[in-house]
Amino acid sequence: MGEQSGAQNAWDMLSDEQSQKHITTGSGDLNDILGGGIHCKEVTEIGGVPGVGKTQLGIQLAINVQIPVEYGGLGGKAVYIDTEGSFMVERVYQIAEGCIRDILEHFPHSHEKSSSGQKQLQPEHFLADIYYFRICSYTEQIAVINYLEKFLGEHKDVRIVVIDNVTFHFRQDFEDLALRTRVLSGLSLKLMKIAKTYNLAVVLLNQVTTKFTEGSFQLTLALGDSWSHSCTNRLILYWNGNERYAHLDKSPSLPVASAPYAVTGKGIRDAVSSHHKRARVT
Repeated sequence: MGEQSGAQNAWDMLSDEQSQKHITTGSGDLNDILGGGIHCKEVTEIGGVPGVGKTQLGIQLAINVQIPVEYGGLGGKAVYIDTEGSFMVERVYQIAEGCIRDILEHFPHSHEKSSSGQKQLQPEHFLADIYYFRICSYTEQIAVINYLEKFLGEHKDVRIVVIDNVTFHFRQDFEDLALRTRVLSGLSLKLMKIAKTYNLAVVLLNQVTTKFTEGSFQLTLALGDSWSHSCTNRLILYWNGNERYAHLDKSPSLPVASAPYAVTGKGIRDAVSSHHKRARVT
């Protein structure tokens, strides 16, 4: 009913956001094409070529899920499953600092009122609330995903599980393609069940490979079509010249759409358009 026309104050909008359980990406444009951000109770796959910002976005989400409820966030914790060793603590610390600076900018006085608010808004606090698993083989990955249900049952405040990168070990080590498809299908069903059961977002980061079809090259997610049914939403990150773009490729309720974004020192943010750049140069 919240979509009826008429004025809505900011507090109502914040209440709606909380009831919809979205995790902000750090970029307003990116949030817009995602219908508010990354959705709880769903599996979102984020694909892209190396260096486009997949891990940066994964880390950003693991930080942003922790934004306290009084500042418009979910006040949750994160599980980060790292298969490639791309999780850098120094970078996580930077992104946490950027998130805190943004909170203090938007809520300049509210943190002074509560000592708990001040205590929460420390980078160390954000780092401590990411449960980190380093995975070195596909067997370890299967074991950790099987263990997740028990872990989440004991850590009910987890609101996001990020797997970076979900297909890495399966592409490297798995010879039997039919068996690989069956194993991945089983894992994806388990992850969908976890997302719904524990009311959290599952985010799968994935490599993009190039496929030659009908006379042209197309970007396609690693492991192909059999894996592509395993997520609710799919976001493809790509370069357009020197600018990064995100393309919502699949969603049950949202239109296909693209938006620019930037990777900054503070983390994922809105892109400064070339028009703005020109305006500042002249």
